[in-house]
Amino acid sequence: MQQLNLGMIGGGTVGSGVFHALQRNGALLAARIGVQINVRKVAVKAFDEPRPYTIPRKRMTTDWTEVVNDPQVQIVTELVGGTGLAKTMILAALQRGKPVITANKALLSQHGEELFAAARKSGANLYYEASVCGGIPIIKALREGFVGNRINALYGIVNGTCNYILTRMKREGADFDVVLKDAQAQGYAETPPDLDIDGHDAEHKTGILASLAHGFWVKPGQIYVEGIRHLSTLDIQYAEQLGYTIKLLGMVKRTGRAPEIQVSVYPTLVPNTHVLANVNDVFNAVFVRGDVVGDTLFYGRGAGKDATASAVLSDLADAALDLKQASQLRVPPFVACERNGRVVPRDEIVSRYFVRLSVVDKPGVLAKVSAILGQAKIGIASVIQPEGHKGVSVPLILMLHAAPNGAVARALGKIGKLPVVKAKPVMIRVENFD
Repeated sequence: MQQLNLGMIGGGTVGSGVFHALQRNGALLAARIGVQINVRKVAVKAFDEPRPYTIPRKRMTTDWTEVVNDPQVQIVTELVGGTGLAKTMILAALQRGKPVITANKALLSQHGEELFAAARKSGANLYYEASVCGGIPIIKALREGFVGNRINALYGIVNGTCNYILTRMKREGADFDVVLKDAQAQGYAETPPDLDIDGHDAEHKTGILASLAHGFWVKPGQIYVEGIRHLSTLDIQYAEQLGYTIKLLGMVKRTGRAPEIQVSVYPTLVPNTHVLANVNDVFNAVFVRGDVVGDTLFYGRGAGKDATASAVLSDLADAALDLKQASQLRVPPFVACERNGRVVPRDEIVSRYFVRLSVVDKPGVLAKVSAILGQAKIGIASVIQPEGHKGVSVPLILMLHAAPNGAVARALGKIGKLPVVKAKPVMIRVENFD
């Protein structure tokens, strides 16, 4: 059986998970692909750094260049994260003609176009299944499984931390801050948690999926992003009363003006009847609508050492087969096939809206709000106004018809200045998956 040597950069949580998975299922992988993969070197920060699985001391080095420059290393994995040194590591391996496997979503999101260009120039592939949704094979599905489809829409619950927080807020009626602290205690959220709860982790993943699905590179600055820290239990309760569940969704949608797409990350009211409304806790799911295949769903664990290791092993199999055949026979990792693609600016995004106002409970308030919305040509679909006490502020819930984001934002800015409105209006978009 053909033997190939793997050099790993990164031996922490994910790296040691990959090492352990190869020890556990390496023989199974070899039997299936006809190639035995041997771990030759593992570059680590420190020999005694904490890691969930043991790596033999004789396999480790603290100098990553020993991995890249070793002539007996034929495949390299980059599992260190970050956007600085990791980029240097990947480029160094590609320049030596060595295929690279990475789980680095932030790096791909920021520098993917440059990295894939370097891979094409070197003739060595860059594999990245583990960069989005952990163990869910969404990259391979988009790249290979749906190669004959135009992707009309893609909706992803791609951040397990936010999904865990929103699930518990709905299930228990708990406040955001309480659930966040518990998520940090259980290791589901980092300290500080900004990357997750402000939507930037989901932004990285959504940008990668958008680029792959539509054939032009979508940069982070083009993606409209909102996080979940402004959501309250009131929003979740009233959404439920209206038949919706709030999820943080990454969205990639054709606007009907090809090659124009919407790429966004924001909290969204999802109908309780839709499958994504029932994706709970730390699980991820990606809903894909192709023009030929129709609607499909990919569901599973989106993070963690084992889910990520499973994705890395999948890429290892592809890299090994490419080397075995001395040819890159598969669909390329990324193809820039749409050079005139455009991402719709935030103000042009059209959707329906859930709006929560805190207003003084007295006659004429709804008329004042309606007048401002009417001037902006924004229609009201339904209203919920709980009974209160005269002179005391109460919630006023509006469901608005579809309108451009810019028009709604400007109208809510005017509404927020009304003397009868006692807090900044809260606006959450509504998605019906039409």
